[in-house]
Amino acid sequence: MSEAVRVRRKLAFRNAIQVAGMLPILVLLGIMFQLLSGWVEAGNLSGAWAEGRFMSWQNLSIVMQQASINTVLAAGMTVVILTGGIDLSVGSILAASAMVAVIASKLEGLGLLGIPAAMLCGLLFGAINGALIAFMKLPPFIVTLGSLTAVRGIARLIGGDTTVFNPSLPFAFIGNGTLAGLPWLVVIAIAVILVTWFILRRTVLGVHIYAVGGNPDASRLSGIKVWAVILFAYALAGLYAGLGGVMSAARLFAANGLQLGQSYELDAIAAVILGGTSFVGGIGSIWGTLIGALIIAVLGNGLILVGVSDIWQYIIKGLVIIGAVALDRYRIQGSARA
Repeated sequence: MSEAVRVRRKLAFRNAIQVAGMLPILVLLGIMFQLLSGWVEAGNLSGAWAEGRFMSWQNLSIVMQQASINTVLAAGMTVVILTGGIDLSVGSILAASAMVAVIASKLEGLGLLGIPAAMLCGLLFGAINGALIAFMKLPPFIVTLGSLTAVRGIARLIGGDTTVFNPSLPFAFIGNGTLAGLPWLVVIAIAVILVTWFILRRTVLGVHIYAVGGNPDASRLSGIKVWAVILFAYALAGLYAGLGGVMSAARLFAANGLQLGQSYELDAIAAVILGGTSFVGGIGSIWGTLIGALIIAVLGNGLILVGVSDIWQYIIKGLVIIGAVALDRYRIQGSARA
């Protein structure tokens, strides 16, 4: 076989991997957990084979709901990472926004104001992150790491460091209702994915987001307002985190500034990187992020079904994040060699 043929086959294989993304992994995980959950059920039935519970509609509905909030956060994280940045504060912003949503929902006759109030709260914190990064030229990692702690403290301060409940939450249908057979959480996540796809692929702003992530200096010289793109990316991530706060509050009828949203930023980052968006920016798609979020949800749900302890769940999720970064590194090196 000639060297040219080998190179062509290698490039064709790499292109096929990029097109398929992590979808085959998602399918394989589904099959594996269906078989393993059947094996576990068989053990409970004295050795007789049982049909796995993973692929049941009831469980798949649970998986989609579990993935929905992470999908919303990961959509904003995708835009941020495409610009070459990172946002470690989305979990804390979600907690603060959820707290605002529940407190505002207690206003007599104005409970639905909790939804826009929470989203405005998230937008404000995201815009502050973006302003510090865009105008003061501070590193995104440091800014959002500081915000992670500071906003978490604000969330606890807003709620008096207690869990705030509202058993008659006026927008509880978002967390527990359905629309045309689909849970509202899933409908909202799909809407967020579609809106983000439209921004990234059908607007000039989307072109600028990819350009800034690919080469910010060249983008600036070509007339792109890099500061505006960065500000938009972090503001959008904050807005989506605020929406995630509404979704969380609607599911729980409550909010807690200390525990709610902890480690959500890690799941969002893992979903984005698993979905093929590069940490260096400028490369990635929102559909890949959706697949990544589903992988994270399937992994968590499947491990519970097969009886894996929560300790090992943390370990496995951590290894998945490391593997996602390693995969990103391989993709970058492969592109450079090509």
